Amino acid sequence: MKMTGMLAAWLGLLALVVSGAQSAAAEEAAVVLVAGGTGGTGRHIVGQLLEQGHTVRVLSRSEESARNAFGETVQVVVGDVRQPETLAAAVDGVRYVVSAIGSSGRVDPDNSPEAVDYRGVKALVEAAAGSGGVEHFVLVSSMGITQPTHPLNRFANNILLWKGLGENALRFSGLNYTIVRPGGLIDEPGGQAGIRVGQGDTMEQGRIPRADVARVCVAALGRADAHRKTLEIISGSAGEAVNWESFFAPLEPDPAGGFGG
Repeated sequence: MKMTGMLAAWLGLLALVVSGAQSAAAEEAAVVLVAGGTGGTGRHIVGQLLEQGHTVRVLSRSEESARNAFGETVQVVVGDVRQPETLAAAVDGVRYVVSAIGSSGRVDPDNSPEAVDYRGVKALVEAAAGSGGVEHFVLVSSMGITQPTHPLNRFANNILLWKGLGENALRFSGLNYTIVRPGGLIDEPGGQAGIRVGQGDTMEQGRIPRADVARVCVAALGRADAHRKTLEIISGSAGEAVNWESFFAPLEPDPAGGFGG
């Protein structure tokens, strides 16, 4: 009887080890889709995901463009958020989605804020929700969303208003989400300063490196304390470290059924 009990214990331990290994392998195999991955902020997101060992899939209108940027280090799916029928293959088998797409804001019917920042985001959100496998969707938006008279709306075809509608498409999708609203984007090295966080779109304007925006997006992935939250970010004090373990937890979730601030 004693030997039988020992054998049962060893078998139980072996089952736990195998289960843990399978769980770790499943996590390692999780695919992250990055839309807008060949853009300024998107390249940083892809690069940081790869550094952390994620399997990355890039949604791009041009395979050549994606391969020129990342070689064979990523999966590439050719598609266009303005063509919803091309998105099912992009989200198939994906656990996380990060969207860094954005229009130029110029007078171009094919690349307008309405077509990209609203309808394109909405199409990607609907594809992700319809896939049944996406656990978290991170959207890069912009500060100033709630300010109709913001200069960007006057000079860029109401781009912030359309981005706001894109945000709301995500909020009402049923997906776990995080909406990241950076201040003015700059092409400087990340990790050189702290990151100031606000909510409600009331924080004063500021700037932030694209690389730091990417850090916030990547850090949010898979974190329950980042779910259903909208936050504004700008650079903080030089040399200040960011504690990612406590970065999202103090933030208030968006109100249930609300439009966010």
